[in-house]
Order: sequence, then structure tokens, then C-alpha cells
Amino acid sequence: MAMVIACIKLFGKQPQKRYKWESFKDDVEIGNSVYPLVLVQIPMYNEKEVYQLSIGAACGLSWPSDRIVIQVLDDSTDPLIKEMVEMECEKWASKGINIHYQVRDNRKGYKAGALKEGLKHHYANECEYVAIFDADFQPEPDFLWQTIPFLYHNSELGLVQARWKFGKYPSKTHTK
Repeated sequence: MAMVIACIKLFGKQPQKRYKWESFKDDVEIGNSVYPLVLVQIPMYNEKEVYQLSIGAACGLSWPSDRIVIQVLDDSTDPLIKEMVEMECEKWASKGINIHYQVRDNRKGYKAGALKEGLKHHYANECEYVAIFDADFQPEPDFLWQTIPFLYHNSELGLVQARWKFGKYPSKTHTK
């Protein structure tokens, strides 16, 4: 058993050695176009507790602002929640974030259907990569810097799955 473990340690490939990861190099001549265009999809369904946190976290991703598109796919059935999510998107858009609020007239396919429908928009077709965040996921600001280089430098990869933690719901205060 010791020989097997020693051989694995000596000859086994680690993920960081098996796949190339290299940060993007700034190029003064071509500017931000050296960075791939990334679509961030956030499917939502009546996400009253976390919509602000998840939209805020996606809009807070550290990536060149002209190379990222945020797409909020709202399948909410509650008109009040729909209005709140749309207003949150408008708030971020007024700050210069490239964010799109999308709704469907049906919920065919549920979350997967919303994601598929979101890819049909012209701006989505221009994107080279897609990041999908569940509504209760709050990525760290450097999430794209840590994951996109794996896809960019390794054409045989089609997916990067990352570890994540559940979002913290805002505390509710009760008054009597």
C-alpha cells in the first residue's frame, strides 16, 4: 500500500498541473477585448428573500464592465416580487451595469427552460462563456478571474464547477 501511495504522489497529476491556468494579460492596443465576453444568468422564481443579494453579488463581479452581461431570468408568479426584482435590475442598470431583466409568459421547463430561453436573446449569442448562478448563490467578486481562465486555456473543457456556500438570508425582525 505504501508503494501505491508513493507512486500516486510521484506520478499522479494534480488538477493545477493537468489543466492550464494563466491569468489574462492586459494589452494596451486591443484594450479589454483580450477578455472573453461572459454572460451571467440568474434564474429566479419568487425569490423575495435573496433577489437583492444575488443580483448585487453578480453585479459586483470583478470583470471588465464591457465584457460582462448580467441576465436576470424572472419566472416569478407573484406580481409584487416581479416588480421588486425588475426595480432592482433597473437600479443596477442606472449605475452603468449591463443587466437585462427577462420574463417569460410560461414556465415551460422551469429553471432549465428559463436558462434555455435566456440564451435566445441576441446579446447572449455574442457571449463566449456563460456562468449560471442560482438565486441564493453569492459569488465572490473574483469568481470569474478564478474560473474563466480554465475554460479559455483548455479547449477540451466545457464546464467548470466551483465550490459554493449557501447565501445568508437577511434576518427578519418581528415587531409587536
